[in-house]
Formats: sequence, structure tokens, C-alpha cells
Amino acid sequence: MNWLGSLQQLGRAVMLPTMVLPAAAILLSLGSLPWSTWGFPMVSDMANAAGHGIFYFLPYLFAVGVALGMSNQAGQAGLAALAGMAIYDQVTSRFGNGLIQPATLIGIILGVISGVVYNRFKSIKLPEVLQFFGGTRFVLLLIGLFSAVFAGFMLVVAPLIQRGLQFIAGLESSLGGFGLFVYGILYRLLAAFGLHHLLNNIFWFQLGTYQTPSGHIVQGDLPRFFAGDPTAGFFMSGLFPIMMFAIPAIALAIIQEAREDLKPKVQKTFLTAALVCFFTGVSEQIEFAFLFAAPYLFLVHAVMSGLAMWLTFELDIHHGFSYSAGFIDYVLNFHLSHNAWLLIPVGVAYGLVYYVLFRWAIRRFRIPTPGCEEGSVLEDWAGNIPYRAPLILEALGGKENIVQVEACITRLRLTVHNDRLIDTGAIKALGSAGLINLGGGNLQVVFGTYSELIREEIAKLMERDLPQILFNAPVHGKMLPIHEVPDKIFASKLVGDGVAFVPERGELVSPVYGTVMHLYPTMHALGISTREGLEVLLHIGIDTSQLKGKFTAMVEAGDTVEPGQLLIKFDLQALRAQAPSLVTPMVITNPDRVKSWSFAPFKTVKKGQASVMSVVLHDRNVGGVET
Repeated sequence: MNWLGSLQQLGRAVMLPTMVLPAAAILLSLGSLPWSTWGFPMVSDMANAAGHGIFYFLPYLFAVGVALGMSNQAGQAGLAALAGMAIYDQVTSRFGNGLIQPATLIGIILGVISGVVYNRFKSIKLPEVLQFFGGTRFVLLLIGLFSAVFAGFMLVVAPLIQRGLQFIAGLESSLGGFGLFVYGILYRLLAAFGLHHLLNNIFWFQLGTYQTPSGHIVQGDLPRFFAGDPTAGFFMSGLFPIMMFAIPAIALAIIQEAREDLKPKVQKTFLTAALVCFFTGVSEQIEFAFLFAAPYLFLVHAVMSGLAMWLTFELDIHHGFSYSAGFIDYVLNFHLSHNAWLLIPVGVAYGLVYYVLFRWAIRRFRIPTPGCEEGSVLEDWAGNIPYRAPLILEALGGKENIVQVEACITRLRLTVHNDRLIDTGAIKALGSAGLINLGGGNLQVVFGTYSELIREEIAKLMERDLPQILFNAPVHGKMLPIHEVPDKIFASKLVGDGVAFVPERGELVSPVYGTVMHLYPTMHALGISTREGLEVLLHIGIDTSQLKGKFTAMVEAGDTVEPGQLLIKFDLQALRAQAPSLVTPMVITNPDRVKSWSFAPFKTVKKGQASVMSVVLHDRNVGGVET
């Protein structure tokens, strides 16, 4: 695995434990309500204790979460990391004179080591008399012993590390607003690669210390903010104007610049994305809409983000979040903030600047954002995920090409055997906002907030050996639902079920592996029997059986064919002039064999494009060959 791939895995692993922080924020917000006035003082105490408890045990959460992330969710690795943290805590608290406390950095280190050790030794075989300690039990034993030695080592090294972190924090503080400006730019640039969690972990969970009234020491901008440190919140405040106003303004600019015929669909998609960003701070759906089309505009966006960090510092705004800089966290944590009301006028100004800038740039430089040209936009995935997942898996090269598939908030994070097997065009057509190739088989595919659901469906498909048949596009043209065929017999599915196409070139190719069962005398249609027993009818145009001499068959009955193989050439211009319609159905004439259907978006497809349709059979292939 290359270094970018390793950082990708670490970045995803480091992000996992932070998912519990919104619970802490909600509990602390509940604790701030006037329960004593309402006659329930214990509720406030319990809520505060519960919220602060999450931050107190944050190093443990990081240890377990990172270990799970580094080991593909292996519970033994998480248990080993938890045991390691317990050993470390006991040794350092007893022999460190109270000066060394568990930190998220220690949790990350033990989590990484636990994950790596698990991956390396989970199947180790020892001599028979010692095999009880073999396999995954060896991981627990090794991490337990290592943690004790590591704790002793940290008794000497921890003060040096702490002084180093304090030096970095002091340097950052001496830079003032400029330091935050640089941080803001780096944050935005690294977000494009999904590596911003590594940067944030340093500033949000490592730099700066604060001693609570109870004597507990907390580290990092985020825990210090929730612990009541009046100097905390600078590394989060500047993100609110960007997430709540600037990025939603980009979505509005994209909507306004969309073509009139595509605007309704773009408006539905990007208005939803804008609201998601405003309320929750999830911005990648919108950012990836122009990242690849206009990377120079993304650089401007990064600089503007840095300026927002600088501006909020100069205005002495302190605010923070548990999840991201959206409206929910803005309101939820307002009681802990300082001058946070200023974020609203700053955000409104930023939103206006972004809206004008992006509308001008899209129009002036003809940036192909969604809606400016025919292409994929982030669709309403609800209800469609189970049907598109088989096609997404095929576009990723099939389950044989997948080494590992994980998901973060807005993207799939994959490791594949061969990244050349990835069909980027199909991935985009299926709703992806972008694909990032980090090299070494490590990929990120942005599908928005439904990425985790897509991962789950792909994982199910990889675990099951389904009798699935994939269909390639038989022509170059636009795909249509079968009910839109201008012929009652086909549209009502009396012949069979499937899809149809409007060809733009005079060539028909095979959509599947199979055998030509029948070639009609006029050669305007033919039937193919797949190796799984499905019978597929391809019919060029509507009412074309009398148009003799317009078709030239390249195969005969009994020939074996494969996807993309040329079957029939036809005179497209003559058919356009003489046939009632060019619509070409591709139907399965024995649909009773089919258990479920999956269709790609009904858009323009290329001849031989994989896969435009996928079906799962009721029973397994008998006597055939799985493809």
C-alpha cells in the first residue's frame, strides 16, 4: 500500500471515534438548561456528568475506534487497544506523579499498533503446546505486553512530547490570525483527498491544555471548548460562515446557472445539498460538483476559507462544534460561545460574495457544473440504493476486484486489485460527484451522505453468491424505460420486461454472453439465450419487419456471442425516414426467471457500456458458467 493509501486508511480510522461527540454536545446542552428552576437539579448534574464523561474517556474511544478502522472492524483489535489503554493509564497514573494523563495521541498510537498487529498476526500458528495463545489471542497477548513497556517508555518521553506540543501551540498562537489563515487553507485542500481528519486531530485534540475546576487536564481546541476554556474555539469558529452560508451559496449559483430544461432536477438535488450543508456542515456533495471541473476555483475557495478563519480570530469569536460547523451545532453550543452572534453577519456577507463569484465564474469560464450540460447530478438516492448497488459494484470492477470497501460521511474509501478496471463514466452516471485515485489501488468515490448505505449494500452483494446477470448497452444512444416505448405491445410488457434505446449509430452489439437462438428473416431482430437460460430479444426500431435491405447480420443462428460483439449493422438514416420510431427494445422474454431488476440512470449510453441493466435470478445457474 502506498503512503497516500495508508494515510487514507488512517484518516478514516481517526474520524470514526469522533462520531460519538454529538452525543456529548447534546448532553452538555441539556445540562445547561435551568433544571434547578424547574425543580429537577439532578437532571442537570447527570447530563453534564454524562457529557463530560465522553470527553474524559476520549483517548479510550480513539484507541478502540482507530484499531477498528485499521483492521476492517475486527473486534479483537478493538479489544486489544482497549486493554492497552487500560494498562497504559494504570502504569502512568501510578508512576507519573499525576503529570501524565491519557491523551488522544496515545489512543491513536495504541489503536494504530493494535490494528497493524492484528492484520499481521491474526492467523499466526505457534507450536502445539503454545497454540492456545495463537491466532487472534496472540494479538491480545502481544498488545498487553507492549502497552506495559510502552507506558514505561512514555514516563520518560511524554514530558518531551508535551513540551513539543506546547511549542507548536505557542508558535501557532504567536502567528495569530495568519496561523489560522494557513490552517484554513490546508483544511480545505486536504478535504479534497479525505485527509483533513489527520490535520484536524492535531489542532482539535492535541494542541493547547486546560485544567478544569475538578483538576482534570484536557487537550485540544474541541475538548477545551466544551470544558469551558475561554481561549478555545478559534480553530472551529471560522468554519461556520463557510459551512452555513458560503457553500450553500455555491449550490444556489449552480442552480441558477443550470439549463432551463435541467434546472428542476438540479434544483431538487442541490437545494437539498445546500440544506444538508447549512444544518449539518456536510459540504462535499457541493464542493465536488466543481472540484474536478474547475480546480482553480477550488483554490480560491480554499483561500477564502483561510480568510474566514483569520476574520473570526480578529473579531474574537469563540465557537465550537461536536460534529461539524452547521446550524445544529451553532445553536446547540451557543451557550458556550463568545461573540458567536457575529458569525451571522459575517456568514451572510460571505454567502453573497460566494454567490456572485461562482455565478460569474460558471458563466464566464463555462464551467461544466451539473445542469450546464447533460450529465450526472447527485440524485435522490432514497429507495434506489438496493437497485443501483449491483451496477456500482460492477463499475468498480466487480467483487473480485474489491480488496476492501469502507465509507466515511460522504465517500466510499476503497482498495482494489486493479484500478484500471474502474469504469469512471459509469460511476459518474450512477450518481457519483467525483472519484479520487490515490494510487496503489486506493480510491475514494464521493456519493454524498448515502455512502454508508451504499457500502452496506455492496458488502451484502460481496458476501452473497447471487446468480446475477449483467447487461451491456446494445447500441450507442439514449436509454429509456420500457413503458416509454411507442408501441403498446412492448410498453405493456406483453413481449417481456427490460429497457429500450434510441440508437444514434447504425450498429447493434450483444449485451450478454450467450447463443443466437433466432435471427428474423428481415434481420431487424434476433433472440439470444444466455448461459443461465434467459431469453433476450433485441428489436431494432418499431414496425421495421417490412423494411428489407436495411439490415445486415454479422452473426447466424447458433453462433456464440459475447458482450460488445457486433450483431447487426443497419441503415440509421433510412430507418429514421421510413420507420415509425427508432426505439429499440431489449427485453427478457421469460421474465418469470428474474427475481429482481436493476437499471442504470436513463441517460445517454455508449455501445457496449457496462452495465446498463442487472438482474438476479430466482435460482442458481444450472449447467451454465457464471460470468
